[in-house]
Amino acid sequence: RVQLVESGGGSVQAGGSLRLSCAVSEYKSDTGCLAWFRQPPGKEREGVAAINSGGTTFYADSVKDRFTISQNNAKNSLALQMNNLRPDDTAMYYCAARTPQYCSRTHWPKEIFGDWGQGTQVTVSS
Repeated sequence: RVQLVESGGGSVQAGGSLRLSCAVSEYKSDTGCLAWFRQPPGKEREGVAAINSGGTTFYADSVKDRFTISQNNAKNSLALQMNNLRPDDTAMYYCAARTPQYCSRTHWPKEIFGDWGQGTQVTVSS
């Protein structure tokens, strides 16, 4: 199974930035997908951004133009650069892996991801 460990969460004021990292091991598929999800208090887990092994990226409408997902060439590190943070970005953030299939542009629900990290908390104050 793919092992995932998130880091980089914290507290920041609105308008600030944070960079989340996810250490990825045993991710050996050439046709997989890594993603960031978040779960605000009392709400469902929702997709934030995803990246296929080939580098294609997808974003939730709520984070487009503010967040950037990236992976290194070895595919053992996943990052989420979050700029212009808002209070409604407050959530537990999780990285997730799907192998051996890609994510599609319009369909990457949490149910298709088989491996998850433990999460890292992001809190944005107004």
